Amino acid sequence: MEAKGYTRDGTVDLQGRPVLATKTGKWKACAFLVGYEAFERMSFYGIASNLVNYLTTQLHEDTVSSVRNVNNWSGSVWMTPILGAYIADSYMGRFWTFTVSSLIYVMGMVLLTTVVSLKSLKPTCTNGVCNKASTSQISLFYVALYTIAIGAGGTKPNISTLGADQFDDFNPHEKELKESFFNWWMFSSFLGALVATLGLVYIQENLGWGLGYGIPTIGLLLSLFIFYIGTPIYRHKVRNTKSPARDMIRVPIAAFKNRKLQLPNDSSDLYEFEMQHYTSSGKRQVHHTTIFRFLDKAAIKDGNLDPSISSPCTVTQVEEAKLVLGMILIWLVTLIPSTIWAQINTLFVKQGTTLDRSLSPDFRIPAASLGSFVTLSMLISVPMYDRYFVPFMRQRTGNSRGITLLQRLGIGFLIQVIAIAVAYAVEVRRIHVIKVNHIVGPKEIVPMSIFWLLPQYVLLGIADVFNAIGLLEFFYDQSPQDMQSLGTTFFTSGIGVGNFLNSFLVTMVDKITGKDGGKSWIGNNLNASHLDYYYGFLLVISGINLGAFLWASSKYIYKKEIVDDNECCLPIEVKALDKSPLGLQV
Repeated sequence: MEAKGYTRDGTVDLQGRPVLATKTGKWKACAFLVGYEAFERMSFYGIASNLVNYLTTQLHEDTVSSVRNVNNWSGSVWMTPILGAYIADSYMGRFWTFTVSSLIYVMGMVLLTTVVSLKSLKPTCTNGVCNKASTSQISLFYVALYTIAIGAGGTKPNISTLGADQFDDFNPHEKELKESFFNWWMFSSFLGALVATLGLVYIQENLGWGLGYGIPTIGLLLSLFIFYIGTPIYRHKVRNTKSPARDMIRVPIAAFKNRKLQLPNDSSDLYEFEMQHYTSSGKRQVHHTTIFRFLDKAAIKDGNLDPSISSPCTVTQVEEAKLVLGMILIWLVTLIPSTIWAQINTLFVKQGTTLDRSLSPDFRIPAASLGSFVTLSMLISVPMYDRYFVPFMRQRTGNSRGITLLQRLGIGFLIQVIAIAVAYAVEVRRIHVIKVNHIVGPKEIVPMSIFWLLPQYVLLGIADVFNAIGLLEFFYDQSPQDMQSLGTTFFTSGIGVGNFLNSFLVTMVDKITGKDGGKSWIGNNLNASHLDYYYGFLLVISGINLGAFLWASSKYIYKKEIVDDNECCLPIEVKALDKSPLGLQV
């Protein structure tokens, strides 16, 4: 195939035919995918960034309930991709899973726009006194929200993975292009988020929620039309395993059955297919590693396995199981950073509503719009990272990425700790101003500019350039070959669990600190609460988590694939970084 100009990685078109490298894939195909991503992110952040305000001002929920409900919905949006990725990897493939899910997503957006537009579906107010939302009104609103969450489950893990599939790892030029792919992919996401936090939030609060949700709905429909225009030039990965998850589960079961057998001294004595098998099947052989040695027993040739299993597991199957275990270890230490990120659309917004938001006598900035500075700092930082930081570090480390993926995450998590420390200091300042001015009412404005919150937003944006993009790239690169859609859900599920964790923490902190008539740290009246204590608590657990991340990264071993009899390995990271001052395992 290579002699005829076909791709070397075995990618095909939608009909299963080999594709020409010059006429398909690369950035010309990704341009159509990037357009969808920008509009989808505009839709998501158009809802998420101001949802806490809709719940409190339109459905009249209390602060803790609204924060909890926002976190639960956001968590669901980021957790449902696990199911969507499993369906894609095991049954339908990325393209068709995305197609079905995107239709569900659009249905949810249309329903949500309808619900917020019709007066009969919102609580009524008389002389400034508003009734609570009825059961039917609440039900319809949340049905719309969770329909979107279901749709996102099939679109989110597959669109970015389909984008990465457009680059051939066996073509040096395309492999180099791919190393910048996730930076620019997230750049398009940030553009969508910027439009949402700057434009849509203002429209929602000043021109109407129906218009504020209707615009991204139309944009989403337009982006789907653009996406399907690019269908003829998309590359699609061939599924080599019918059920990769089932094969993964088989490894620990076989290892347990062989637990009493002795491992051979030489790993070459373990069961493995000949290289020709991998060459002909298009699957890549994975190099043996010494981590999680107990799983190697699944590949013992003379193991007394279950009669239904015709042969032992191969070394490659065992190593893929090890990769997933290692990724789980890294995933666990991303949960606290995801919890910190959840503050942007919840407590940071409520905190901003208490401050002076006036830019002129006739204009007040929406509190949720300050989230645009997270996006702006990302948009500025991504090109600087890709064009200046990476080449600068590449010269010093010899690593094509400049620094390893785990080093990138470590830097992002450190910046995030600094950001929450700044948020704590600003909240201490806000409470001082409240005491000096004897402010007690929940609607009294604290004489302190909302732009005091700006540094924490900017720092979290810069941190995201390192950890959010780094996490997406890390979980894609380190996933087993046939589980890359499912692998990227480590990224989305981490954010989801972080949101659920924040919901749990907010609820428990409110109950514990507010019991027996005590002053809750997160009460309905933030002017009489102790949000600084909660931020201080987040700062402590973030510092502890950073230490846990450094330990976990020191244990991690990157994936190495054997691509040819004459080539030992195709490593994801190069060893030149072992001398880096961060001291992370590479």
